[in-house]
Amino acid sequence: MATAPQPEILTAFEAAKGFMPVDEGLALYAAAVEAGALGLPLLEVGTYCGRSTVLVADAARAAGVTALTVDHHRGSEEQQPGWDYHDPETVDPEVGLMDTLPTFRRTLFKAGLEEQVIALVGRSPQVAAVWGGPLGFVFIDGGHTDEHATADYEGWAPHIADGGLLAIHDVFPDPKDEFTGQAPYRIYLRALASGAFTETTATGSLRVLRRTGAGI
Repeated sequence: MATAPQPEILTAFEAAKGFMPVDEGLALYAAAVEAGALGLPLLEVGTYCGRSTVLVADAARAAGVTALTVDHHRGSEEQQPGWDYHDPETVDPEVGLMDTLPTFRRTLFKAGLEEQVIALVGRSPQVAAVWGGPLGFVFIDGGHTDEHATADYEGWAPHIADGGLLAIHDVFPDPKDEFTGQAPYRIYLRALASGAFTETTATGSLRVLRRTGAGI
């Protein structure tokens, strides 16, 4: 199975709104392809406008499994008005709040991946609390506060099957990146310290770990 996306998928990824650079996207795709071999769903926490979803969904399609995305689509902290990552085009003018769901759906449509993805619209802890099945892959890229990153890890990591992969985005060890990357860094350290995960790859701010035991 190919570990790099087809040109049209990479083009769709690059054209979509989002923040993941290409090298991290390629590493994410390779991890999702590998995890897809387990025959279990691949799940992404933090969808935004679907940039990384394109890669996860295409990997799921190649493996014959389903891609799942979890997001309330109201934007995370750093995407709100007044912050550096805010995009006014994502604001619903009728309600005055961010709504990235329409843009996300257009991203999937343009990539030809609508049938491959189940979009779970809600807050990650609430969805995780009612989720009952094993997952081959979990990609955490949601809110970057300790509250949200910890909830994503505690809610979804236990569902990863033995041999499955956990990917964490925006892992920045430098304390100067307190807002954008220290919370993901702390859950990355927690995963390693648990004894349940071992690191497989590190590309930019993306870390990929394999579940090798219990004790999360």
